[in-house]
Amino acid sequence: MSETASKALGAPAASPDAGRWKALVFIALAQLMVVLDATIVNIALPSAQQDLGISDGNRQWVVTAYALAFGGLLLFGGRIADLWGRKKAFVVGLGGFAVASALGGAATNEAMMFGARALQGVFGALLAPAALSLLAVMFTDAKERAKAFGIYGAIAGGGGAVGLILGGFLTEYLDWRWTFFVNIPFAIVAAAGAYFVIREPEGGRNRSPLDIPGVVLSTLGLVALVYGFTRAESEGWSDSVTVGMFVASAVLLATFVIVESRVKAPLLPLRVITERNRGGVYLSLGLAIIAMFGLFLFLTYYLQIVKGYSPVKTGFAFLPMIVGMITGSTQIGTRLMTRVAPRLLMGPGFLVAAFGMLLLTRLEIGSSYAALLLPAMLLLGLGMGTAFMPAMSLSTQGVEPRDAGVASAMVNTSQQVGGAIGTALLNTIAASATTAYVADHIAGATSRSQQQLVQLEAMVEGYTSAIWFAVGILVVAAAIALTFVNAGRPGSTAVTGSGSGEGAADEVPVPVVAH
Repeated sequence: MSETASKALGAPAASPDAGRWKALVFIALAQLMVVLDATIVNIALPSAQQDLGISDGNRQWVVTAYALAFGGLLLFGGRIADLWGRKKAFVVGLGGFAVASALGGAATNEAMMFGARALQGVFGALLAPAALSLLAVMFTDAKERAKAFGIYGAIAGGGGAVGLILGGFLTEYLDWRWTFFVNIPFAIVAAAGAYFVIREPEGGRNRSPLDIPGVVLSTLGLVALVYGFTRAESEGWSDSVTVGMFVASAVLLATFVIVESRVKAPLLPLRVITERNRGGVYLSLGLAIIAMFGLFLFLTYYLQIVKGYSPVKTGFAFLPMIVGMITGSTQIGTRLMTRVAPRLLMGPGFLVAAFGMLLLTRLEIGSSYAALLLPAMLLLGLGMGTAFMPAMSLSTQGVEPRDAGVASAMVNTSQQVGGAIGTALLNTIAASATTAYVADHIAGATSRSQQQLVQLEAMVEGYTSAIWFAVGILVVAAAIALTFVNAGRPGSTAVTGSGSGEGAADEVPVPVVAH
């Protein structure tokens, strides 16, 4: 084994930071805030739209402005974390996110709201990769790393559902503005804790000059891709601007890859994504998120519109999924991660989630929550939690310390793009099936009540049609995980958040990290 590979695996590694578990608390708190924000605002959107006079045509920008800034700037944010140091990037990201949240809560018109959401996305893109890469460089023992990433993975997976509960409470009992203001105490506590507790290991910065062409090409390419999918949802896939965005994205990202292969200090060293384990993680995780995001949307509408649940009751209805994710991540994933190969957790995990999704294809207007939705969501949570844990772990495995930020950003990018694709793709499938069902059945509905029943049946038909696609997507994610991910179990050697590029990953059984 080469000397660099030995160092990568931590043979003569420095003693671990004594404050690492305290640091995990504040890193996890920041991650929870970012994940909560992704769903909490959706619950508050109808109330905010009414108060601020936002038109139906413009309301999507409350979500889109955040998604474009966050998804477009993630790679840049990861590189800044490598350049500044993860602790500094983490604290600055938290401070900026708090200021942006205060502006959103105090918004008096739609322009101020859209600006605040974009600003949240900018600082989120700095904060998210810094949080993950801090874990990657602070936890160097395989078993400790498994526990740390289990906790982080559970929050990353289940935080969105927690956001539905919190968003329901704040909107129903206080005011939509509190869905923004609630971020401020999270950010202050996490930033103060990080400032005093986190001690980032020395020598992990990447002080190479910024790859400006790479920054411009990747940001524009990702923004065009995310906006293309977002626009497809509202304007259709054949819309000229939608098609133009996809073409522009393909050209920009292809040019980005060519540039990165030739410049001396690339924004995204291609070694980060071409290593088969990390490549398999980015692909399978992105696909799994496509399935999950669509499901969140459909179940929220099903419970509120078809079943008549309140926002708070809808949020609580997602609790089994949260419990499943926490159990899968912290109990199953963490306990088995040092005993079995990662693919034997990821592949079966995605398949269990697919089975839970398969149960939901039996949804009807009168479906019982206890008999159908509860077991389906438990299985979904268990499967996703079990798969997320080793996936997050492998995402930064074997990278050099100086690349940890940008490798972490790639996980967030695959999730963000996956979310945009999932919402647009599955929504389009659902809408088409709903329209077709109404066209076939509305003629036989003579009374108003019969017409309303046909509309509800059509909605459920749309959801189940899209959920069938989600099942297929999860099966493909499992196949990719089982095929691409060939890392051995990490119990035999000390794990580090570093590595010596491709060499370290190729010469030894590669352990695991997390998202």
